[in-house]
Amino acid sequence: MKKIGNRIGVRCCSLALFCVTVVFAGSPAAQTPAQYPSFPSETPVNFQPVTDSFDYIRREVMIPMRDGVKLHTVILVPKGAKGAPILLTRTPYNANELTSHDPRGGEERNAAPSSHLGPILNGYDNATELIVEEGYIRVVQDVRGKYGSEGDYVMTRPLHGPQNSTPVDHATDTYDTIDWLVKNIPESNGKVGILGISYDGFLPLMALVNPHPALKVSVPMNPMVDGWMGDDWFHNGAFRQQNLPYIYEQEATRRNDARWWSSHYDDYDMYMQAVSAGELGRLRGLEQVGFWRKILEHPSYDAFWRDQAMDKLLAAQPLRVPMLLVHSLWDQEDIYGAPAVYKALKPKDTNNDKVFLVMGPWHHGQEIDDGSTLGALRFNSDTALYFRQNILRPFLNQYLKDGAPKSDVPPVSAFETGTNKWLRLSAWPAGCANGCAVHAKPLYLAAGLKASFDAPKSGNPAFDEYVSDPAKPVPFRARPIQPVGYGTGYTWSEWLVDDQREASGRPDVLAFVSDVLNAPVKISGQPVANLIASTSGTDSDWVVKVIDVYPDEVAGQAAMGGYQLMVSADIFRGRYRESLETAKPIAADKPLLYRFTLPTANHVFLPGHRVMVQIQSSWFPLYDRNPQTFVTNIFWAKPGDYRKAVQRVYHAPDQASFVELPIVVVTP
Repeated sequence: MKKIGNRIGVRCCSLALFCVTVVFAGSPAAQTPAQYPSFPSETPVNFQPVTDSFDYIRREVMIPMRDGVKLHTVILVPKGAKGAPILLTRTPYNANELTSHDPRGGEERNAAPSSHLGPILNGYDNATELIVEEGYIRVVQDVRGKYGSEGDYVMTRPLHGPQNSTPVDHATDTYDTIDWLVKNIPESNGKVGILGISYDGFLPLMALVNPHPALKVSVPMNPMVDGWMGDDWFHNGAFRQQNLPYIYEQEATRRNDARWWSSHYDDYDMYMQAVSAGELGRLRGLEQVGFWRKILEHPSYDAFWRDQAMDKLLAAQPLRVPMLLVHSLWDQEDIYGAPAVYKALKPKDTNNDKVFLVMGPWHHGQEIDDGSTLGALRFNSDTALYFRQNILRPFLNQYLKDGAPKSDVPPVSAFETGTNKWLRLSAWPAGCANGCAVHAKPLYLAAGLKASFDAPKSGNPAFDEYVSDPAKPVPFRARPIQPVGYGTGYTWSEWLVDDQREASGRPDVLAFVSDVLNAPVKISGQPVANLIASTSGTDSDWVVKVIDVYPDEVAGQAAMGGYQLMVSADIFRGRYRESLETAKPIAADKPLLYRFTLPTANHVFLPGHRVMVQIQSSWFPLYDRNPQTFVTNIFWAKPGDYRKAVQRVYHAPDQASFVELPIVVVTP
């Protein structure tokens, strides 16, 4: 290449005089741009769409906050509206896009791809039918620092206090927004409701801190509540490393246009190659992102996490605004939040008129989609449509529409899986409307890999064991494992109902199974794992899964024969056995108690089914690997730290391991 370049250079030099002559003789370069004739542009300076035929009016405004920062807000007012209530959603996910859905499915989304309100909301909105049919004014706002809004972005910005020294937070921003809306939307009746899912569900909880008087109802759906205990970032200390791409894209730029990239078709391989979550973040430049640096600095449940836990924060606030907490029984992202808030606030609801709970058989956010199925499960009805029409609609109308009747929504609406029916309950956990009680009953892990309600007897082997090898961690679902994703081709939202047979057949998973049930067994509430276990290492993770094992053959649905359905499952990082805030090494080869709660269930194990409990020590790559030797910070564990360990689960009479099931019994 160098020789060719030199030859070309010589030729150009020999022709230089000729080239210059041609330029000056034949080129109009001597003329300045101003001497060229102009040709009028066909594009107007300010194009004004004519939308007289639209059935709504779209307004985009910048609403000032108390510190001078202005937040981009989209207001959609039905044509002819008068005295209409306002439904507000605050979001970090682009208000323009959420109010500009293209009904044709095109990639390019414009400000008004349809002249009708329903189509531009359909597919994104939490309550499209309700908004359109009931005449609500829809308002969607970018939170500070995202998309069209000014200011600085902070992931789930904490309340003013120990973790936020500024005078503004999501509570004050919501207050200021509502104050502006009720004063500047003449078509409204001055009543505002706030609703949203996930991050957008966390924000209706924030709105309950010193709420604006015009805020009449809050609907947090699948809310982020406690990022360490059991929502997005950790579960009982184990880090959810498949959320690295979300952190990267959410914080790297204002408009989420920096994209995490894939290096392997199978996520399992990508995370294994990186060794640790901290190292993968470093290789991708993630430490430029503020929230990632905070996670690296706070692997334990210290004040950073406790000060932001919304169940704890709201428990210290007076109850002023009615709320409808919406929970998905198979929420693959925020399975902790809504039940935790209900548990924290319901004791304060002395008049039984402020705190309401809905639990449906859904994945994260499925309540606004089709709720007839979830993975291989069939519910015999559209459970999500039932929720929107029979619970959400009358609940919102009661508090927001002038003259609306009081709704017939019970304090708790709980779908019972297994029997596939809705229950109307006075509290949770209750089990049934009348004549039931919930009692904790141990399901023992017994010798011979049996699960039994009978206590273990002496004379049987004292434990079962397996070898946990960090070089071959147990996949949390069948490989190849997809990244977290939504839309066509992605099944991330279904992983909690995946068939668990592949895991139960592995040598590094213990599967304790009951005899075939001859009567139904119903659980309502949170199972509690009580493991007496030992490890030959000095740190360990424990995964406990409560599973419904279907009959060997199922009439009418052959693929469900022998299906192993997770009903409730979670992980616990052993270094936090004594203290969630202070990590400590585990005494090697010593039987110790590990006690932790599993997610909420409302399930009936039917006759002919069996109950299984699976125990394992990795759930990869959803959670980062425990090296099984104690290191100060697992985010920076080195290859040599990862070692095999012999794991034992004990089931002797004086060292009984069991899962405490919240069994529903009929009372006289």
